[in-house]
Amino acid sequence: MTAGATHTASGTDHVHRFDAGGLLLGIGLGGFVDGIVLHQLLQWHHMLTSTGNHPATTVAGLETNTLWDGLFHMSTWVATLAGVLLIARATRTGYRAACARLIGLLMMGWGAFNLVEGLVDHHLLTIHHVRDDVGAPLGWDLAFLALGAVLVLAGLALRRG
Repeated sequence: MTAGATHTASGTDHVHRFDAGGLLLGIGLGGFVDGIVLHQLLQWHHMLTSTGNHPATTVAGLETNTLWDGLFHMSTWVATLAGVLLIARATRTGYRAACARLIGLLMMGWGAFNLVEGLVDHHLLTIHHVRDDVGAPLGWDLAFLALGAVLVLAGLALRRG
């Protein structure tokens, strides 16, 4: 069954399950990239560094941020696992999506993660920024949102193609 084909009720369920799985997988993997690269490798921010109550410059602040970073990573792991299980179930029951469709869904999920995480954590709650180690983090935060938007748009194009 192709991405553009007319689906029976059962076939539509497989498509929706596959799509939900691809989006969850993209959200989870996008979260992993954010947590691993920005939180751990570059150490630009942690979950609560911009709140003022949990600075990364104290042991207590690092302990609290490490806990919240771990909870964040656990949530991305759960999203990734749920995505894999939904895709496995959809393909096991007969629906085979094109590779471009899956990559598009992954990109959409990753982009959606960036947009939601960027808007909520960076701008609404201001609990951290992409770069907490620079004086003016707005440019970095806006670039993070722009990357999310590009991923969603490119993913939509691939999914439809």
